[in-house]
Amino acid sequence: MTELDIDVPQLINNICEQLKQKPMFKQAPKMIGIRTGGEWVAQKIHQQLELTDELGVIDIAFYRDDFSKIGLNPTVKPSHIPWDVDNQHIILVDDVLYTGRTTRAALNEIFDFGRPASVTLVTLLDRKGCRELPFQADITGESLECSQTIKLTGPDPLKVTILENSEETA
Repeated sequence: MTELDIDVPQLINNICEQLKQKPMFKQAPKMIGIRTGGEWVAQKIHQQLELTDELGVIDIAFYRDDFSKIGLNPTVKPSHIPWDVDNQHIILVDDVLYTGRTTRAALNEIFDFGRPASVTLVTLLDRKGCRELPFQADITGESLECSQTIKLTGPDPLKVTILENSEETA
């Protein structure tokens, strides 16, 4: 593995500044992190923005449509959304936007809890050019080439590494 020269704390700062500029930020948004990497990133953003409502966390394993490719994750943990989703402005946080399948699964799970007023997708990293579904992040820390397979490790500190072809992909 090779560590990328990515200043993760600076990316988090940039994301927070962009979120503060969004009109929904003035409407007491709620935040949900996608387990595991998205949860780590969401914790940092949630803390820095000083959001008062508890951070929600979802595990989208049972909502995925690509079990035959990636297999079922045997360590599925329950999702926790500690507030009513209906009519809330949700900030959905993930670590890496790649094919769009995780985003689709996360939205399906959120809508099982209720109907939000809006969902703003925030990703630390965007692997451009690899989409299988038509999703794009509203706010991205940094864009990388599709050919760069990366992994986020953490939670403290958060680090981004390039994986070799034989290693697990993000």
